[in-house]
Amino acid sequence: MLISCEIGKEQSTYLKLKEIPEVKSCLITFGSYDIVAEFETNNQSQMNEVITNKIRKLEKIRSTVTLRAIN
Repeated sequence: MLISCEIGKEQSTYLKLKEIPEVKSCLITFGSYDIVAEFETNNQSQMNEVITNKIRKLEKIRSTVTLRAIN
């Protein structure tokens, strides 16, 4: 997931994302997006729950782009 957050809130948002069990990897980046987060779920319903209720509801997040990958 590509995440844009409020200016200066990258570190605190990063730390909150790291607390979500489904988030497997998280990096602060520079450019169009502030954070890249990789998360893993067992099914589409759980993915929707993580996106909608755990990640997008974090306070300082302005926008997200979800890149869904399956193996």
